[in-house]
Amino acid sequence: MARVTVEDCLELVEDQFALVHLATSRYRQLHRGARPLVASKNKNIVTALREIAADKVRFREPIQETLLKNKRKLISQRLERLQGGDDNLDPLGIPELGDDESSTPLI
Repeated sequence: MARVTVEDCLELVEDQFALVHLATSRYRQLHRGARPLVASKNKNIVTALREIAADKVRFREPIQETLLKNKRKLISQRLERLQGGDDNLDPLGIPELGDDESSTPLI
């Protein structure tokens, strides 16, 4: 495989969002010293994509389950923060703006 493309990877991963999560997770493993599963002289992110395209790396469980777990974890963290008395946060965890005109709106 001379070049690895997103299309090569998408044949094995259900969508681009899942591909990004899988590639970044594998990149972090490689960056921390994991042994590459394919021969590559490229940077770790390209090696991660090559591994995905070669079907050497995949999710342990369906991506929907993983995302649901992460969403629940994020919601519980935000609730803990709110219960901890941080009054400057709205239910989504976004700091409230002051009434002065020097405040920059958060998007």
